[in-house]
Amino acid sequence: MTALLYLLGVLVFAVAILVSIGLHEVGHMVPAKKFGGKVTQYFVGFGPTVWSRQVGETEYGLKAIPLGGYVKIVGMLPPGGDDLAEPAGVDEHGAPVHRVRRSNTGLFTQLVSDARSAEWELIGPEDEPRLFYKMAWWKKVVVMAGGPTVNLLIAFAVFTGVFATYGNPGDPVITPTVSAVSQCVIPAEEAGRDCTPADPPSPAAEAGLQQGDEIVAFNGTEVTGWEQLQGLIRGNADGAATIELVRDGERLTVETDTTVTARPTSLEDETLRQVGFLGVSPSFEGLVTGGPLYTLGEMGEMTVDTVQAIATLPQEVWGVARAVVGLEERALDSPVSIVGGGRIAGETASTDLIPSTDKVAFLLLLIAGFNLFIGMFNFLPLLPLDGGHIAGALWEALRRGVARVRRRPDPGYVDVAKLLPVAYVVGAALLVMGVVLIVGDLVVPISPYGT
Repeated sequence: MTALLYLLGVLVFAVAILVSIGLHEVGHMVPAKKFGGKVTQYFVGFGPTVWSRQVGETEYGLKAIPLGGYVKIVGMLPPGGDDLAEPAGVDEHGAPVHRVRRSNTGLFTQLVSDARSAEWELIGPEDEPRLFYKMAWWKKVVVMAGGPTVNLLIAFAVFTGVFATYGNPGDPVITPTVSAVSQCVIPAEEAGRDCTPADPPSPAAEAGLQQGDEIVAFNGTEVTGWEQLQGLIRGNADGAATIELVRDGERLTVETDTTVTARPTSLEDETLRQVGFLGVSPSFEGLVTGGPLYTLGEMGEMTVDTVQAIATLPQEVWGVARAVVGLEERALDSPVSIVGGGRIAGETASTDLIPSTDKVAFLLLLIAGFNLFIGMFNFLPLLPLDGGHIAGALWEALRRGVARVRRRPDPGYVDVAKLLPVAYVVGAALLVMGVVLIVGDLVVPISPYGT
């Protein structure tokens, strides 16, 4: 049964990611066709074709390696000036129609020329008005932004559903009701051990605070939540503390003195600081729930975290590579590939440590998190990512606008083919990082349940 549940978790995750990839490509294809572009292929996966079907001018299909997808939009690369042959006629507007000639003046020039030739081999004169590079700049932005935007919308829809029904695991409801009283003051670096006769008693224990006490005021300040109370305690240093609480329906006042000890700055920042200490733990009473506006706020914070994760991705992947060869332990918060995501999904589905409802919520959040990352990552302004084409379209709009204002000749279309060497380098780097993460997920996998 456990093995079947594991396989079910992996299958659910894999199908969800494949559907997300397919919808990502739909996000490119639909506006491209809407704007008159010619889309000749729509495929999920790479490598050998498993299945395909021709519908109109577009071939739809699946390929053997389910690690991505693509749509073929005709005319992504313009015929660059150095690669133009003599005009091969004119279009219906009287503009010259060119064909690309091959060039062998250098490695990168040859790569660019070969790419142009491959792009233009199947383009006929009838396709000239429908070429992607001839679209208005804003249409190019819409087409290229459509894919990652779909991923963000998927993430938003899933997050909203989970947050509205199950709640947000990252935002628990914490109340200033005492769930436990520390009997002594234990240094932060020794947290987890039992009290010894050498440890001083905690102010809460000396004052007689008990489990279930609801703290309603601290030194005359009405308490509205745990974070506020924690701030008041920490800021009190070793001063006198007047604590008002409700116990068994009766309001009581307790006098004590807080003490000073080193504690982590926050849950996210483990830097130790000397702060006031009372010795009580709050109560956790479920999870915060919310609708679309709440989800937007949470996704805003997630976006900041995602951008930071993307910025440090090469460093984090290097750490995974060192873990693969045994030079260090793999960090629990290190990035994972789709393989790692599948393993986590399988372990979540098969573990008996959490209830079924929690399993479903965790799997949905895992899928939403991958979509958020995929969407944000594709907006990076680097070829071959979607953001690279968006940056090219925006640059085209800017320089054409400047030319109009300065009454200069139209500088024409931006030639993204000139950036193909950068695309090859970026693509190679992404391939290497992807392989490292996949190997890491197989050799030193992350296990959230200690299995």
